[in-house]
Amino acid sequence: MQTRAMGPGTGWSWLKRGINLGARNPKAIFGAAALLLVVGLIPTAVQLIAQLGFGMQGPALLSVVGVVMLVSLVVLPPLIGGFLRVIDASEHDRPVAATALFDTYKSGQGAGRMIGFGLIMTAIYIVCFVLLVRVCFGEGFFEWYWQAVSTAAQQGGDPKAVPPVPAGITANFGLFFALSFVFVLFVGGMYAIGFGQVALGSRSVGGAVVDGVVGTLKNLLPILVLAICAFVLGLLLVIGVGLLVMLLALLGNLIHPTLAVVLALPVYIGMLLVLYVVMFGVVYHLWRDVCGSETPTRDDAVAA
Repeated sequence: MQTRAMGPGTGWSWLKRGINLGARNPKAIFGAAALLLVVGLIPTAVQLIAQLGFGMQGPALLSVVGVVMLVSLVVLPPLIGGFLRVIDASEHDRPVAATALFDTYKSGQGAGRMIGFGLIMTAIYIVCFVLLVRVCFGEGFFEWYWQAVSTAAQQGGDPKAVPPVPAGITANFGLFFALSFVFVLFVGGMYAIGFGQVALGSRSVGGAVVDGVVGTLKNLLPILVLAICAFVLGLLLVIGVGLLVMLLALLGNLIHPTLAVVLALPVYIGMLLVLYVVMFGVVYHLWRDVCGSETPTRDDAVAA
């Protein structure tokens, strides 16, 4: 499978097209995003119920969290693939409903490939993260971390009971941050391209991984531009939403504290929906320009 190298300005174009994504079929796009958001919040809800409703702590709570995460690794990838297919249909003016998100669970729709790719990417992420931590902080970091977690759980979250942070962690934090930034850029590009391949390009899991690596290496510069632009706009969004929530909270508290929560909650939900649409819109357009069968959009300069 041939991958394309795009010009640096394409990073901004991916973000711009992600922002404009819902214009063609807002009902399907935002409806599918809402469904995906609800399913994605279930693990958090289960954890809160186990912790607050049943009073689980320590190993019992960690077991519940572990099981929920494993289930999520199987349930979520086909839904993400389904959302990308809803986006693809909308971008090509094909009729599609929000509930088409779940069509990937049907036989012959490639759910196995999506789950397999998600599992491989999770394994790659864990292995690379462990290596990164060991390079920056040494092997003693994980021993300290698990001791800190177990101690905090046994002491009811008392921060005074947590063992002191080893000196090497604070000394090498700058190196860890720099390497983590590069790592996140690469894995993010690899995931976007590879997942697009298994969900939309009918590639095998192995082929998608290779395409993800090669496509990301060819497009590190536009991915960097994308990351910088997304950070700036994301920061502005957080500031704007934060100010709006503060205003609503002040107005609500004049009547009743509960009203402040009622007024602020739709703002948070709306922000999450917008973030879902833009994020997966960027994933879709990144994949389409790098690996899709169509000629890249005119405003994207293609590098040789």
